[in-house]
Amino acid sequence: MRDTCLFDLDGTLLDTLSDLTIATNAALGAYGFPPRTEEEVKGFVGNGIRLLIERAAPGGADNPRFAEIFAFFKRFYAAHCFDNTLPYPGVPEMLGELKARGCLIGVVSNKADFAVKELVSRFFGGAADAAAGENEEAGIGKKPSPDLVYAVLERLGSSPSRAVYVGDSEVDIETAINASVPCISVTWGFKSRNFLLSHGASRLISRPDELPAALARL
Repeated sequence: MRDTCLFDLDGTLLDTLSDLTIATNAALGAYGFPPRTEEEVKGFVGNGIRLLIERAAPGGADNPRFAEIFAFFKRFYAAHCFDNTLPYPGVPEMLGELKARGCLIGVVSNKADFAVKELVSRFFGGAADAAAGENEEAGIGKKPSPDLVYAVLERLGSSPSRAVYVGDSEVDIETAINASVPCISVTWGFKSRNFLLSHGASRLISRPDELPAALARL
């Protein structure tokens, strides 16, 4: 069994959709733009918070107030990212089981790095051995670039040959391919089973407690 498990965060370990939707609509509303539904926001996430707001704001990055909307979102989300966010049922127990089996655990997310570290620390404590979020200012490409995967593997003292990537989206599938690691797709997150299959998913699980057995088959 591969001994290093890398996880996406939003839609995989944590249900963050409510807080992301509230923050998005707070930012849009502050500048007089109409709100987005939770279902719309679910379709916007996965490529980092800047693209989330580009997709949510009328006119996207060409909106003359875009920079202000994005800055407002970042401030609001930093203050409220814990309000409604919770681990998916069974996730803490699954991480505990993996740790008991000697697995190294990393988190690789396109969410802002500060939020990734705060959320992982708050909800999972010492269960994650390393965590990294979007940090393109440091020259680290966001997913589906493999850069974040490689950075976390280096911190863990591991390698692609020992790793598996677990996520809920097409971005995670592409990231795993680019990093030359197998991907296990989860169906409890932001994308449906049919969507994942249509975007190349080859290994799927529907509950967190199915992950140890899926790892044993690799």
